Amino acid sequence: MYVTRVSQYIIHATFYLLLHFMFFGAHVSIAGGVFNAPLNSAALGGEVFQMFTRSPQGGSVPELTPEIVALFKKNCELLGQREWYVHCPYFINFASANPRIKHGSSAVIRQELERSTLLSAKYVMAHLGSYKDLGPEKGFEELILGLEKVVTGYTGSAQFLIELSAGAGSPIGHTFEDLAKIIFHPKLKKYHIGICYDTQHAFASGYDIRTPEAVKSTFDKFDKIIGLDNLKMFHCNDSKIEFNGHKDRHEHIGDGHIGRAGFEALLGDKRLKDKNFICETEHDKVKEDLKILKKIRIRVDKKSLL
Repeated sequence: MYVTRVSQYIIHATFYLLLHFMFFGAHVSIAGGVFNAPLNSAALGGEVFQMFTRSPQGGSVPELTPEIVALFKKNCELLGQREWYVHCPYFINFASANPRIKHGSSAVIRQELERSTLLSAKYVMAHLGSYKDLGPEKGFEELILGLEKVVTGYTGSAQFLIELSAGAGSPIGHTFEDLAKIIFHPKLKKYHIGICYDTQHAFASGYDIRTPEAVKSTFDKFDKIIGLDNLKMFHCNDSKIEFNGHKDRHEHIGDGHIGRAGFEALLGDKRLKDKNFICETEHDKVKEDLKILKKIRIRVDKKSLL
């Protein structure tokens, strides 16, 4: 029975890879060891997954021994996981007035990039913090200095992504213009920092995706300011908060202010067909969220063949 289930996962993922369609997954637990993450993903029906490699709140950093890394990769292959990603801890803040947090942010992200390279993770994303301590001008200077420390001399395979923020509390990176100002800065441009687009954060920051027309407008704007080639993946969350509400509050797919029609419009944009989507919704219904997204994918696929 177990072998049959594994075979079904692999066949299902391979089918959609041949169609060059997006894959879906969730943020999953690493309780007991990172090698459990692909098992937890497969149990939810995930084709890709996201994880922390350490506690998001701080504390000790679990060692990634060669044996642990080998078992992790073996489980990913066995369970047909196409890609996996790492989210940095939540305490990152490059514009903090606390030197320990500010300088530690560079060190932690660099460490996560190195650890993610060991695990063959494709992307590492982070929230960059808030300008509330230092203000936008001084905060931006410190941000660029901190990010330069992260990427200078880094030769690993995992790519660093900035996650679009929710727009609450003077956040760093809550507009397309702010993100472009960072990744195209003369000191950072050559390092090819990418973007992780969180649907709830963007919606709360004033970027609408509730209709096909809204999706087209939003991603036309993204393409003009940042470039769709720099959009590497999505966090796929509905919103408890109304449009332009400037708060970070995730909701299950179809149960929030974006609505199922919004996700149908988003997944129907052919420009996004090679982007993968990670749900960061509560685990009580995240399995259902993935089923909904897969059903939408089937409908989008049928339309594209007509």
